[in-house]
Amino acid sequence: MLGAAAAVVVLLPANAALADPSLAQIEQQIDQKNNEVEKVVEAFNLVNDQLAATQAQLNALHVKMAPLQSSVDKAQGNVDQIAYTAYKNNSALGTVSVLLQAGSTNTFMDQLATLDQLSRNQKRDITTFSNAKKGYDAEKSRLDALLAAQNAQKTDLATKRAKIEGDLKTLQALEAKARAQGGKGPDNSTGTVTKPPAVSGSAGVAVRYAFSKLGDRYVYGTAGPNTFDCSGLTMAAWKAAGKSLPHNAASQYNTVRHIAKSALAPGDLVFSNGLGHVSIYVGSGMIIHAPNSRTVVKEVPISQVGTIVGYGRP
Repeated sequence: MLGAAAAVVVLLPANAALADPSLAQIEQQIDQKNNEVEKVVEAFNLVNDQLAATQAQLNALHVKMAPLQSSVDKAQGNVDQIAYTAYKNNSALGTVSVLLQAGSTNTFMDQLATLDQLSRNQKRDITTFSNAKKGYDAEKSRLDALLAAQNAQKTDLATKRAKIEGDLKTLQALEAKARAQGGKGPDNSTGTVTKPPAVSGSAGVAVRYAFSKLGDRYVYGTAGPNTFDCSGLTMAAWKAAGKSLPHNAASQYNTVRHIAKSALAPGDLVFSNGLGHVSIYVGSGMIIHAPNSRTVVKEVPISQVGTIVGYGRP
């Protein structure tokens, strides 16, 4: 997924002594860069989900150890009390001396049995904790290393994204110059191309949600309520319908049931751009998607999403 994002992109020369690139050439490069940054953003979304999952595992591990730690603390308190009693009576057999002060053989035997049971419980608690602590330390070490690797990946992706966005700004400046000379800018129209289809059930909820977001801005890494990236839009649409999807196009593809193109129905997901893009099918050969930062959430023919990888039904 990241191969294209990491590739070096050569911008068209803006040397006026030669010839300024045409608006079509500039927009082609902008589309290429948007495809690249989208893959980086989707990978960024994925690593954020992974970081959250790893942190949740660390939190759960800590919660799991808390009762064991409490048992050991209690056992240690009992040991401290016995040691204090022995010291107070100034004898290595201080504890036994205290028991002998009980006043009767029956009481003595009861307390001796209690002391023996206390000792057994302490030993059991400490052994249980010791064994659990070894597993805890090993798992915590693994999760800490995983967390560090994921944070490093996140930093790397942020660097790639910044580089691509810098290239985009250069291209957008060229695009503005070309438009000023009479070229046509990108289509940011927000009008509905078709009416929401009469679809029942959860698919209908997801489709109506997508229609309600037409015209909302594209913002990397967001999933509503007023801005979206591609997987953020499909995730939010199906969340409204009661279905949980990850915030990553490739992960969504691995989550949903794969279907044939002939089976496409409103609410199904359409995956393209090497699993770097996802959109929601709304019927009549149309999809709604969040294309890129140059435009807004819109409804377009399915043919406009590029090379399709597959279709899925949540």
